[in-house]
Amino acid sequence: MSTGELLNVDPVEMKFPFELKKQISCSLQVSNKTENHVAFKIKTTNPKKYCVRPNTGIVLPRSTCDIIVTMQAQKDAPTEMQCKDKFLLQSVIAPAGATPKDITAEMFGKDQGKVEECKLKVVYVAPRQPPSPVAEEADEGFSPCNNTMENCNDPQGKSVVAKLTEEKAAAVQQGNKLRQEL
Repeated sequence: MSTGELLNVDPVEMKFPFELKKQISCSLQVSNKTENHVAFKIKTTNPKKYCVRPNTGIVLPRSTCDIIVTMQAQKDAPTEMQCKDKFLLQSVIAPAGATPKDITAEMFGKDQGKVEECKLKVVYVAPRQPPSPVAEEADEGFSPCNNTMENCNDPQGKSVVAKLTEEKAAAVQQGNKLRQEL
């Protein structure tokens, strides 16, 4: 965990269980320690490889925001499972009542002063389980920003994911049934 004056960021070392040809997500939790609205922006050294949602936002006073970082499916294994990619989370006090639409690049300019920065590392770890035998076609049509909630501690989020997973399974089953009828 990194503790600045404005935000706590957990974790500062994003661990991706690396698998070839698999899109992998990691979650960050950003907590506002102040009585102010805090605007944040996340930058990366490798923007084509990662999707960050949200990549900018407002964290309300004394509240938290969950951020999902998704690494695109990789075709080649990294040398010795090493990764040099980094992220920079910038934060600044925003006007009271500010919304994400109010965030501008100028807010994070060095000349504005008071910009807090937190550097985040990317680490590849061995997958927790063997790769799934699911056909790769199953991943077709998904955008790079599809999120998994594996690391989610939010019970409401988990129940939504479980419900959507059940609905998806039912829809796939219904589609298969319709194909058989044709």
